[in-house]
Amino acid sequence: MSWWNSPGASSLGSSAASRAVRGAVGAQEPGGLATRALAQRFGRGVGAFLELTKPRITGLVLLTTGVGFHVASPVAPDLVLLLHALIGTALTAGGTNALNQYLERGPDAAMRRTRNRPLPSGRLSARQGLVFASLISAAGIAYLASFVNALTAVIAAATLISYAAAYTPLKRVTPLSTMVGGISGALPIVGGWTAATGRLDPAAWVLFGILFLWQLPHFLGLGWLCRDDYRRGGFQILAVLDLTGRRTARQSLLFLLLLLPVSAIPTVLGLAGHVYLVASVGLGLAFLMLGIRFARQPSAPAARRLFLGSVVYLPLLLLLMVIDKP
Repeated sequence: MSWWNSPGASSLGSSAASRAVRGAVGAQEPGGLATRALAQRFGRGVGAFLELTKPRITGLVLLTTGVGFHVASPVAPDLVLLLHALIGTALTAGGTNALNQYLERGPDAAMRRTRNRPLPSGRLSARQGLVFASLISAAGIAYLASFVNALTAVIAAATLISYAAAYTPLKRVTPLSTMVGGISGALPIVGGWTAATGRLDPAAWVLFGILFLWQLPHFLGLGWLCRDDYRRGGFQILAVLDLTGRRTARQSLLFLLLLLPVSAIPTVLGLAGHVYLVASVGLGLAFLMLGIRFARQPSAPAARRLFLGSVVYLPLLLLLMVIDKP
């Protein structure tokens, strides 16, 4: 009698067959392992695409767009129009951020803070990233043109082009890239203004100036904190070239000094009241003190305080502008 025909072998074979059948049946059940694995894989894929859009940065873009819309509205904001503006802006901003990650996938792989992003980590292919970025960017601009107005769509397109075609490559060439990035980051609040009014007014450029000037100490502080990582990525930002930190700190201080009077102009133009004026001056002085400390002693702790101060400053300033609108 061969081993395969022995009673023990038959018993083992029956048991194995039963387990295989049960496994196959379980995999076909709604709550089976195969279904769960497929759901998990789908969730990871969606999460990776969402990560490409840089949700926190996109959220800040939507905040500034909403504030620009609210301040520009002569009466209570048109909430339906605001929703359309936010949807189109979210798509365009998310696509712009995804395109940035596609273009910087090589440097991102070399940097500790970015090497786990979807493209350098291999969770998504470069082709998937490019197609996704292109589709949602185009969809966002088309959406704004269709449901908001052509001027706002043009501003969104200008933001995308200046960020992806100018700021992103210039980061590896010159410290002036920070200025270009500041322009890209300040345009969404102008887009909010044009979404509400359909035109560009001088007041919109005042809001642009506040966002532009805020971004520079914000990024200079971050750049000094992450300068070693930026150096590994091959970026030629000021913090990488400035070995002592003094130039970085002086530039931060200069833009903070400019921000203080510019942030008070909304009251002069009637966009905000006197409560905003007093509070904006107080916030600006506190922000300026952080810049002075960084200039006196360029160090990682001082740069971190400056960066964190910038993160607190802008939402509070925008909130005051919304609350104290005449």
